[in-house]
Amino acid sequence: MSTEPRTRPGRATRARIVQAATDLVAERGAADTSLDDVRKRAHASKSQLYLYFDDRDALMRAVAQATCQAVMDNQADALAEFDSLAGIERYLDMTVADQVQKQARGCPIGSLVPQLAERDDDARVELAVGYARWEQGLRGGLERMAARGELRKDADPSQLAKQTLALLQGGLLLTKARRDPGELRAAADAALALIRAATTPKATNRARSR
Repeated sequence: MSTEPRTRPGRATRARIVQAATDLVAERGAADTSLDDVRKRAHASKSQLYLYFDDRDALMRAVAQATCQAVMDNQADALAEFDSLAGIERYLDMTVADQVQKQARGCPIGSLVPQLAERDDDARVELAVGYARWEQGLRGGLERMAARGELRKDADPSQLAKQTLALLQGGLLLTKARRDPGELRAAADAALALIRAATTPKATNRARSR
């Protein structure tokens, strides 16, 4: 269990602890991140750490939540435009460019799943919620396309979003394993082809008119 502080200094201290833990887990992995490591990185006392987090599992759940939020924040602008063929292409290009910039480190959420999900079901739920938010963002854009008549009537925005996320996650996993953003590029191209196959001429005409 974690406790939300009521004061501004308390919230700042808790946020500093969570950020320190999140950075250390990203650098070293959860197994090699101790509470003492976090405390030192955050310049926090042991009493402060235990004031906000009952135990290490509670802190790792906060790391999972913070990581999911960071992933969503990173793609928020591009994801908001995932409602046209041009916007979808820009979004997919952004995901590939992000991996190039980050030297093919893969998905931060996906990286946490094997580290936390089997140990703590509450952490697994936090990560699943993060994926659900991502999928919802994709689905929202596709639903807007459907409302404008840019998707075929037999196309299911929910299923397309699920398939797109699955393709991207597979590409991100291979990118991390092979240290090659080209793996994500191949997955992104497959996702774009999948969505294109579900569109109507209206979507293509709109893209050409811009």
